[in-house]
Amino acid sequence: MPTAPETPLSSAAPLVQPIQIGNVTVDPPVLQAPMAGYTNYAFRQIVREYGGAGLIATEMINASSFVWLDENTPEHPERLWGVRQEPKPLAVQIWDNHPETMAKVGKRLVEDYQVSIVDINFGCPVKKVTKRAKSGSYLLSQPQKMGAIIEQVVQACHPTPVTAKIRLGCTRDQINAIDIAQVVEGAGAAALTVHGRTAEDMFRGHSDWDQISRLKPFLKSIPLIGNGDLDSPDKVLHAFANYDVDGVMIARACLGRPWLFAQCQSALAGEPIPPDPTLEQQRQCLLHHFDLLADRFGEDKGAHLMRRYACCYAQGRSGARAFRTHVAKVDTAAEFYQVVREYFPTDSDSD
Repeated sequence: MPTAPETPLSSAAPLVQPIQIGNVTVDPPVLQAPMAGYTNYAFRQIVREYGGAGLIATEMINASSFVWLDENTPEHPERLWGVRQEPKPLAVQIWDNHPETMAKVGKRLVEDYQVSIVDINFGCPVKKVTKRAKSGSYLLSQPQKMGAIIEQVVQACHPTPVTAKIRLGCTRDQINAIDIAQVVEGAGAAALTVHGRTAEDMFRGHSDWDQISRLKPFLKSIPLIGNGDLDSPDKVLHAFANYDVDGVMIARACLGRPWLFAQCQSALAGEPIPPDPTLEQQRQCLLHHFDLLADRFGEDKGAHLMRRYACCYAQGRSGARAFRTHVAKVDTAAEFYQVVREYFPTDSDSD
């Protein structure tokens, strides 16, 4: 996000309208980003319990891997844990560079898993996705291939809407987001999300919201959703007040603060923003998150999986570095509980 002064929180907060993605209404127009390794059912359930997210998304799913697992294992692909049963609307993000495979998986997601939106990832900059699989942001250099993928997925998923998530381009001297945006809409996508960095940037520097905003006049009818560096209600208000976007997407900032969406919802409504949960409430959230994982995978594996999430919950807290050091080594439920007691203490712990 640029360093321009942030819009103050007040009753003068800009009014925002719900956005329409095909037949799905997104209200408020604040979306939770799909994040590999993080936005599984446990995390989505916690976001849903706090409220405020207009659309929740799964982790991104490799279409080729989905097909192989579906044909060779009795278990459903793990990244689709809970999708059939959980409330809708829900978006599932897929990636690959084979139009036929993407269409096959999109159709299966719609017909079997009854997802609300199929999102196509053209933004992931990680090397195993780009250089090895020639997918994600690699495809930003091949607009015609992107169009072919989108067209086939749209046809296979109809009437369920298909959306696309992109970056500004492959490199700073190859920003082609305007051309890509027109390809995306022309191929039948129902919305476009743009992360304001290039693939080369990875997560360095700042998201360029001016470049995101430049795209709006080139879209005829589909919503433009901006993404990058939104880590507070102030910045969400600032994005809507100063840039030509219809919606925003929050990514890394929500991993340790799933209550951020509810705070943004209040800010956008011009209402008082709920304070961050107390230390005790944050501890209960952390333990609830662990319980959801443990119910699915067992306590010890749940503790192991909880490492990455617990590190996020410590962001900005006193003793965060020491907490991350210790929680990143836990292998059992007992070890996890001990670390939480030490760094998220309550009065009862001292009895």
